[in-house]
Formats: sequence, structure tokens, C-alpha cells
Amino acid sequence: MTTRLNLTLSVICCLCLSTALNAQERWPQWRGASQQGATQGNGFPLQWSENEGIQWKTEIAGQGSSTPVTDSGVAYLTAGSDGKNTLIAVGLDDGKVLWQTQIGEDRGQKHKKGGGSNPSAVVDDGLVYAYFRSGDLACVNADGKVVWQTNLQEEFGEDTLWWDLGSSPLLTPDAVVVAVMQTGPSYLVAYDKKSGDMLWKEDRNVDAPKEAAQSYSTPLLTKVNGQSVIAVMGADHLTLHDASTGKTLGSLGGFNPTNHEFFRSISSPVAAGNLIVCPYARGETITCVDMSKLIAGAGEDAIVWSRDDVGSDVPTPAIVGKSVYVVSDGKQSRGTVYNLNLNSGETTWEVSVPKSRIGFSSSPLVAGDHLYVTGEDGKTHVIGPLSADHPSVVSSNPLSDDEPFTTASPVPYDGDLLIRTKNFLHRL
Repeated sequence: MTTRLNLTLSVICCLCLSTALNAQERWPQWRGASQQGATQGNGFPLQWSENEGIQWKTEIAGQGSSTPVTDSGVAYLTAGSDGKNTLIAVGLDDGKVLWQTQIGEDRGQKHKKGGGSNPSAVVDDGLVYAYFRSGDLACVNADGKVVWQTNLQEEFGEDTLWWDLGSSPLLTPDAVVVAVMQTGPSYLVAYDKKSGDMLWKEDRNVDAPKEAAQSYSTPLLTKVNGQSVIAVMGADHLTLHDASTGKTLGSLGGFNPTNHEFFRSISSPVAAGNLIVCPYARGETITCVDMSKLIAGAGEDAIVWSRDDVGSDVPTPAIVGKSVYVVSDGKQSRGTVYNLNLNSGETTWEVSVPKSRIGFSSSPLVAGDHLYVTGEDGKTHVIGPLSADHPSVVSSNPLSDDEPFTTASPVPYDGDLLIRTKNFLHRL
């Protein structure tokens, strides 16, 4: 009887913990708090359609492709609306738009898949930070009031990107950090989260030809031997920076050995422990680097493994434990999902979603024991169980808003999923 009672209590505790994890879910920045594109918990939806499994569906005015971020029961997303950069707050209980705040002039529409509001917002301690193609960076409170605002291009010069901006801001304990990687002067800059005062600026001028000097990836905050480090991938280089000062701690080139002029980077790096995984070369390569060795000056010897037969051009990989989940978006391997071993780079398994001409610009989400992969038509493929030796496609779930292009990534919330298509935000 005691054994049964203990077992029952253990199950109840596990269920309560799972529920608590879901209920307390915050997704404060693109790829989540860990920036690994993963969340714990159970009960996430496995199947839905336009007529089943949708709690609410809210039309989002304007042009935008940013992934929502969530905090305290509110989703924040950006759009170009009526010629203005717009930050939008949506209540997650009922999907109602709570407020919309304009932040400068919209300067998007350089690419059919994007706009001037591609970067995701970031949220911390009741404050929301949004960054736009126009160079506008603003801090807004939970009521939609602007606390402070600046414009990076007015401060440091016009941007020279050929296409619409993609890099989202990054949160550190004290600052909001933006990486500007372009043809010409490139840099990282950090602003005090509360006051908007500039804390530091670090030049990042590396040797990369033409468009290869331009990056749309997002930096990440990680720990290397206990030190807070900002990792930045782009312009044919991985650079590591002290999170408190911006000082460059290590740099690794060689990601473009043939000096290809058009190797702009979009997919962002993802890290676990001292290892960072870097997709590059328009989806043709993926490389794992030991950041500790790179900071110690090991150079190319810091490379743990590299592959030229697997990669991802736009979707950023997800990491859980020793598994790196990569969604291939190349012409020949489009829709193939790989599970790579973090330590060795070897393929643990691969699964292909149903063949189509639809591309993939969203990044995958690991929620519980399943992987969610959303196509540019808004259809999400669910792969799992990930604990199985050979996962499979559990379901492929369309939404009626299949107008090109869905580029936002799925986001977890309270055991549900948020999916932003071109015109709507859905809670599934």
C-alpha cells in the first residue's frame, strides 16, 4: 500500500510540475528564454484544423513576420501598419488587441517574405523592447507607453543591408543589445534597459566580401566557463563578446573558404554548454565550435565537428540535451528534419515531411516530446515522439491563412501553441 501511495503521489507531483511549467511559460525573446527553441511540459496540441482546435484567431493589421513573444498573459508582436512601425499587444485569454503603439516610420518591403518589422520584440520586467528596419529601437511599458526611444541609424549611420532587417534584439541582465552586420561599419551596441543610455558599443568589422558581409541572424547570450558571453554569427565569422562590456573575446573565420560573394547569413546559432552550432553557406554547412577553446585562442582547433551534407539556410536549429534538430530548406532536401548528436555531429535520425514546393522560413519548436515545423503556407508538421528510436510525422495541420508567407515560428503558451500566419495570430 505504501509503495502504491508513493507512486501515486509521485505521478501527481509530476503532473503538477508539468502543469506549473506550462502555466508559468514565458517566451521573452525569439527562441525563448534559453534561446534553444524548446520548452518542457505536456499536453501540447498534436492535431488541429481551421474547424477544430483553435481557441481564437485574431487578425493582425499591417505587414509583419516577427515571432510573438509572451509575458504575463500577453503576446507582443510587430507590424508595419499605415506607414508606421507598430508594436501590438494581444491578450492571450481571448485574443483581443489590447493596444498598438507606433514607433517611427516603416521602411520595409524590400523582400516578398518580410518587411520593416521582421525582428521579434523582447520583454523583461514589464518592459517591451522593439527594433525595426528603420533603425528605431524603443522601450514600451505594459500599458503601451513609450519609455525611451532611439534610432541607431541616426546615431551610427544608415544601414546598407540589401534586404529587410532580420536580427532581433537580445536581452542581458542589464541591457538590450542589437547586432548590426552589414557592408561597411558593423557593430554591437548595448542600451540600459531602464534609461535607454548607451552602455557600450563594439565594432565588428571582419573580412567578408559584398553581400557575405551582411547578416540577418540574431545573437545569443550564453555562459562559457561561468562567464556571460554574447555569440554573434555572420559575415563569415563567429565572434564571442563579453556581455558586460562588448569586448571581443574570440573570433573564428573560415566559414566561407571560397570567398563566395553572396553567403549572407540568416539562420542563427544555437548553444548548449560550451558548444555552439553554426549553420552557414546558404544551408550547405553546419559547424560546431567549442567556445571555451575559441576564447583560449585555439582558432580552427576549436571546431568540434563540421558537416557539408546537412544544413539550414533560414530556420534556426533547436537543441534539447544532446539533440540538435535541423530543418533543411535546400531545394533537394527541403522539409527533411535531422536529429544530430551535439557532441559528434552524427545523424541520430532523419524524417521528411510530406513533399511539396512549400519552403520553410520558420524555426522549429520542441514542445514536450514533439517537434513542430511550420511551412511558409502556415501548415505545421508535428514530429514525434522524440523519445522514440525512430520518430515519424504524427500530423500535418493546415490553417486557412495559407497566403504566402508564414515566417514566424510557433510559440508555446500554457500547454497551447501560438502560430502567427501572414494575417492572423492563432491560439491552438
